[in-house]
Amino acid sequence: MGKLIDGVWFDDAQLSEAEATVTDKSGAFVRADSVLRHWVTRDGKPGPSGDGGFKAEAGRYHLYVALNCPWAHRAIIFRKLKGLEDAISISYVRPRRSDQGWIFDADDPAYRDDLLGKAALHEVYTEALAEYSGRVTVPVLWDRERQTIVSNESSEIIRMLNEAFADFSDNTVDYYSPDKRHEIDELNDRIYATINNGVYRAGFARSQSAYEEAVVTIFDTLDMLDDRLATRRYLTGAEQSEADWRLFPTLARFDVAYVGAFKCNLRRIADYANLWPYARDLYQTPGVAETVRHDIYKQGYYSKSELRNPLGIVPKGPDIDFSTPHGREQLA
Repeated sequence: MGKLIDGVWFDDAQLSEAEATVTDKSGAFVRADSVLRHWVTRDGKPGPSGDGGFKAEAGRYHLYVALNCPWAHRAIIFRKLKGLEDAISISYVRPRRSDQGWIFDADDPAYRDDLLGKAALHEVYTEALAEYSGRVTVPVLWDRERQTIVSNESSEIIRMLNEAFADFSDNTVDYYSPDKRHEIDELNDRIYATINNGVYRAGFARSQSAYEEAVVTIFDTLDMLDDRLATRRYLTGAEQSEADWRLFPTLARFDVAYVGAFKCNLRRIADYANLWPYARDLYQTPGVAETVRHDIYKQGYYSKSELRNPLGIVPKGPDIDFSTPHGREQLA
């Protein structure tokens, strides 16, 4: 993974064991917190954290994302759902990280940094903060005007796209509506801890006990969600909410990547009576299918790894069709 320390990039081979480790003493995976957490708001006033001065304006902001990263996928989806492609530009890093972390490819228009012309994402971070220390993650929301990073926290970026940029969107749906916020927050908390991050806790576990604890909680929550979806079309009722779109990137990757690469193999999403049609329902939301790249997910999660896939062999299957009819229109 590598990291920046006082603005200098170190790959894992250059870091001490303590600096490079991503697990605790029990062998359980521990995700680093995002630290750049300002907010774009409609009027530029400060948001819940960080500094103010980031007013929502068309053409001012730029997203850096990775196609295979589920956290970045959230931001890609919200940019698509809200129709903000003309208001917020975007750059994709290459799907596989190198010893420089997330990198761009100047020779490939699909993975080129057309905004700052950087070779690696860590250079974007140090462009904003010359002495930045920490992991270099996607998504990143960049401010052209102030030449700095607004945020690298996906859960907050999608709320900015949902609310702050409403004046530039034809989609009036509030995916974090006030009357549903308590319910959405409760769902988000459990889904993040046990599913979104839970698959990584299973995949990166370095002890049998840590792995088994993670896997059990993943499927306990999937079973709960499957029961919940028996009587409602989406997680909070008849309308889509933020909770659905925070869950979907993990569902989109589950059977093609997490079942095999991360050993989350008690059941597939395709085995669930309600979760599987629900996942197809979300996938078939206009614009969402074009944000999904199962081929890239497999290349990323099955990339060469001493611990998980030492030969770097990428499987051909499974053959999963998210485009088959979901039949959930009648649910309230």
